[in-house]
Amino acid sequence: MSQLPHERVRVGVVDVWAVREPDVVAHVVEGWRHGEGGAIVTANVDIVRAATRDPALGALVAESEVVVADGMPVVWAGRLAGVPVPERVTGASLVFTLCEAAAREGRSVYLLGGNPGIPEKAAGVLCERYPKLRVAGTDSPPFGFHADPVLAAEAVAKVVEAKPDLVLVGLGFPKQERVIRMLRAELPQAWYLGCGAGIPMAAGEFKRASGVVQKMGAEWVHRLALEPRRLAKRYLRDDLPFAVRLLAAAVKTRLGKGK
Repeated sequence: MSQLPHERVRVGVVDVWAVREPDVVAHVVEGWRHGEGGAIVTANVDIVRAATRDPALGALVAESEVVVADGMPVVWAGRLAGVPVPERVTGASLVFTLCEAAAREGRSVYLLGGNPGIPEKAAGVLCERYPKLRVAGTDSPPFGFHADPVLAAEAVAKVVEAKPDLVLVGLGFPKQERVIRMLRAELPQAWYLGCGAGIPMAAGEFKRASGVVQKMGAEWVHRLALEPRRLAKRYLRDDLPFAVRLLAAAVKTRLGKGK
C-alpha cells in the first residue's frame, strides 16, 4: 500500500499527521483494497499528556499507522510549531465516515466496547444511515476484561471469528490501544479505530457540541457539562495545564527553527 502523502509534527512525544478526515478514510480504503490493515489513534490532549508522561504509552501510540489530531489544542500546537495541521479529526466523526466507506466498499464492521446494549444500538443507527453496511458483530465485555487473560482471550476470539474489515474499539485510552494490539496479532488485515466515546455517541447516548463550539476548541466544556463528576479532574486539573505547556513548547520549537 502506498503511503498517504502527509507531513508530521511532534506534539509532546506524539507524531501527529497533518491530514484531513477524508484523507484518512481514503487511506483506509486503499488498505482494504490491498489486503493491508492498520490502526488509527485519535490523539487528544489527554492521550498526548499520558504518552508524554509514560514512555510505554508513547510507544503504544507509535505502533499505530495513523495518528491524527483529535483536539484543537493539538491542532494549534502543530500549527504553532510550524506545520499546517488542517483540521481536527475526531474518533466520534470517523466512526461514521469509516462506516460509510465500509458500506460503499462492501466491508464489515465490528463494534467493541460500551455498556451492555450500546454497541447493538450504535450498530442499528449506523445500519439505518448506511443500509449497505454489514455488521460482523458487537460486544460489550465486562469492565476490566482487558486485564484478565481469559476474558481478554474470549473477547479477541469473538472478533477473530467474525473476521471484520473494520473494528471500532471504544474503551478509552490506553485500554483500547492495548486491546487493539492483541487483536492485530490475530487479525492483521483489519483496520482498527480507537474511538473512545464514539460508540455511545453513535448510539445517541449523548450529543456532541455544535460545530461552532467544536471549531472554537471548546467541545471539552460541553463534555464537562455532561459528565462533570467523571471528567472534572481530568480536564481541569490535568489536561488544561498540560495544554498550556504544550502550546508554549510549540512556540519555542517554532522560534528555534527560525534561528
